[in-house]
Amino acid sequence: MKIVKAAIAGTLESSDLVVKVSPAEDGLDITVNSEVYKQFGEQITAVVKETLSAFNITQGEIIVEDKGALNCVIRARMQTAILRGTESKEIAWEKL
Repeated sequence: MKIVKAAIAGTLESSDLVVKVSPAEDGLDITVNSEVYKQFGEQITAVVKETLSAFNITQGEIIVEDKGALNCVIRARMQTAILRGTESKEIAWEKL
């Protein structure tokens, strides 16, 4: 899949996050900003990369503004932003 337009998913409420995706030509640029980055930054980044890999996303700018979200929330927000940004008409449920 390819990100073809900018898209956003999530909120800045406690225990949530905002994921912003946009097209890019030069590979992946992942930025994670989190209140708990020192403790969980590597895990947050790993979940982001796993989700991108599941959708075969190899190009794009990804910005994550985390407010202490659990892994399942990170994954769900990533999936939503990716599906919006790729303008997918059909969802491959096996990838989710």
